Amino acid sequence: MSAVTLVHGLNLAAIYGLMAIGISILWSSVGMINMAHGATFAVSGYAAWQVSLVAKPLIAAAFGKGLAASVLMGSTMLATGILTGALFGGLIYLLAYLPIHDKANFAVRSLIMTLAINLATVQVLLYLFGPNQRGLPKIFGFGKVEILGVSMRYDQIGTIVSTAILMMLVLAWLRTSRKGLEIRAMMQNPEGAELSGISVRWTALPVTMMTGALAGLAAILLSQTIFVSPTSGATPLIKGLTIALLGGLGSIPGALAGAVIIGFLEAIVGATPFLGQRYVLFSQFLFIIAFLIIRPRGIGGLLDETRE
Repeated sequence: MSAVTLVHGLNLAAIYGLMAIGISILWSSVGMINMAHGATFAVSGYAAWQVSLVAKPLIAAAFGKGLAASVLMGSTMLATGILTGALFGGLIYLLAYLPIHDKANFAVRSLIMTLAINLATVQVLLYLFGPNQRGLPKIFGFGKVEILGVSMRYDQIGTIVSTAILMMLVLAWLRTSRKGLEIRAMMQNPEGAELSGISVRWTALPVTMMTGALAGLAAILLSQTIFVSPTSGATPLIKGLTIALLGGLGSIPGALAGAVIIGFLEAIVGATPFLGQRYVLFSQFLFIIAFLIIRPRGIGGLLDETRE
């Protein structure tokens, strides 16, 4: 494996991991498979693009084009994506969780509700912005740098570092804060957590907002290499869902491992001359199907144990 493929694989693993971990946390704690995760991705990308149209000239006028302007612009884009994702996650909570969480067959009802939200959001984005793709500013700048003899682009370094920092903050919050402990209790034993006095209804709100924020961050990071469009969240949703299944729904370490495997698989297949990008999805699904046939519970072993 070449150094370029290694870096590209880590970059993809970081982005896909954000989507997969959000799906796993939401399922294991709330019991919802969020098919509107892709809509969250697209809405966050468009929000960042809209903010960039206003913020870019203002920042350039105040700070010029130096390092301070680049850092401020990058921070604004990342904050916009995370905040928009969290707010959209709250909207999903209000529409697809709160009205039906105590009804029979909640998992199926919520899946249909979130799928409807996803389809409606795509249509609204098409109506507002049209089918044309939009590009976000390069928040990490242009150019390359060598680290231990490996050439890395600035956007790849920024993506990997940003994801690592945010994931450490999320995991630390889950381990140390009261609300984080409540979420972990719901992930391990939802019924026991409810009997212990934990309000499932109100604990679900920070879960949906947190997972939405992860999708929003993924939108900003992936939009450094692709364009924003009304349907730009479809592929990340599919990748996130399949990686979560590969890792074992509910297993954060499994989701991380699955993201690394799928990220490197995409990088290797894409760099292989006789395969290329057209065979990436085929190879990924073939690998996931074969793995789940051998180990149906996924890497983390929680696929058939979570939320029994």
